[in-house]
Amino acid sequence: MNTGPVLEIKGLSVSFRIKDQYHPAVDHLDLTVNPNEVLAVVGESGCGKSALALSIAQLHDMERTRVEGEVLFKGTDLNRLSSGQMNKIRGAGIGMIFQDPLTALNPLMSIGKQIEENLDYHTSLSTKQKRERVLELLESVDIPNPVRVYEQHPHELSGGMRQRVMIAIAIACRPSLIIADEPTTALDVTIQSQILDLLKQLQQESGSGIILITHDLGVVAEVADRVVVMYAGEIVESADVFELFRHPQHPYTRSLLASMPGSHTKGESLHVIGGIVPSLQDIPRNSCRFAPRIPWIQQGVHEDHPQLNEISPGHWVRCTCYQHFHFEDEAKGEAAHGTTGVK
Repeated sequence: MNTGPVLEIKGLSVSFRIKDQYHPAVDHLDLTVNPNEVLAVVGESGCGKSALALSIAQLHDMERTRVEGEVLFKGTDLNRLSSGQMNKIRGAGIGMIFQDPLTALNPLMSIGKQIEENLDYHTSLSTKQKRERVLELLESVDIPNPVRVYEQHPHELSGGMRQRVMIAIAIACRPSLIIADEPTTALDVTIQSQILDLLKQLQQESGSGIILITHDLGVVAEVADRVVVMYAGEIVESADVFELFRHPQHPYTRSLLASMPGSHTKGESLHVIGGIVPSLQDIPRNSCRFAPRIPWIQQGVHEDHPQLNEISPGHWVRCTCYQHFHFEDEAKGEAAHGTTGVK
């Protein structure tokens, strides 16, 4: 029995070709996912989260993408496998839940047949056994009347039901790793909560490792065990979920948390993170990548070539600027009261 990590990523870089030059969207990233663990990967759009997910599942267009480093799934480097070898792992050992099930599902094929496709490729079940397994899967993801849904097509189902079908496809072959890329973004709050509860329940029952890609820290707080915060292709903070929410350190993490509804007392405004995530061509590769969005912090407190440092057991932060960070309105308040100093 394998007791080590289900996934171990070492020095992963994913670069996209733009005008004959390659620019990293994921930059020398290290990551570990353990069995029976939900690892949340958090950040704004453009931070490299989906590029990371697609590189694990080997779903990039390799004509315009360069992938370097090691992606070890149960000790096997996926980057060294042929497409045929990867096809045997994808869907069986690694399940994928996409953000938009309406585009991921085949509109011309019944729900039952789409789930059976995975079983056709990875199992030797008989026709009767496959149907029984599909009905069992539909029931396990809390779809009412599985026999009827088996015959229906994606357009006949609600958004929440379609996402449940995507989960059923992902878990059909009992994978050791599930990658959920923004699985609740298009759903209303009530359905979102149900889908998250379902994911957590299935993970606990199967012991699978889950990578949950999201920009929603509320989702993270509800289901994650560990959290990785990405910014401009790098991990800027990594910690246990309780540690991260109680003692966030990196300026980007603190800014994300301060911008959450419910993070302020009544009457206070939400924090707005100034600026935008830089384009691939404009990322400052040799300095703190978040520095341009906190211009009130002195440049001298940022590291050159910032590294991840373990500031407490299991809690990693990139760049020394976290020791000097304060929000801009805090600095203005100090100035108004004639006080100085860094918080």
